[in-house]
Amino acid sequence: MGKVLNIPKHTVAYMTDQLTVQIPSNILDAIYAGAKELYPRESFLLLRGKKKKGIININDLVLAPFAAHGHGEVHFNPYMFAGDFSLVGTVHSHPSGNITPSHVDMNYFFGRILMIVGPPFEGKNCVAAYDSNAENILIEITAPIECDDDEEIY
Repeated sequence: MGKVLNIPKHTVAYMTDQLTVQIPSNILDAIYAGAKELYPRESFLLLRGKKKKGIININDLVLAPFAAHGHGEVHFNPYMFAGDFSLVGTVHSHPSGNITPSHVDMNYFFGRILMIVGPPFEGKNCVAAYDSNAENILIEITAPIECDDDEEIY
């Protein structure tokens, strides 16, 4: 017969999936450039990447087709990306400078992470990442990624 474990009734084990976001410096610079261009309206991009062992590695940005960038709001149709499992989250700007998520941000959470950038849109203090519980996620800014010669950047 198997061994019986004596576990107290009020002990609950949780699996923690501590996430870290790795983003190349040139991708973060592109996010900042777009946010500066649209300021004082909000910018919005989708994040493409891969998750492996608690690390989400961002490797591309996707423009949301037909997104409406307004003052204090952004609208896009998430159904245009159904089945694209390479999308790991979104990034948008808060022109106010407050880079914490609002209730609206959390109600429209898409993917695994939400990144928010704010003015002056430069450096590591102007960006934050959150999970679906609005918990802060560590961001590591990595070396820029290189594009192949046959890739075109618009």
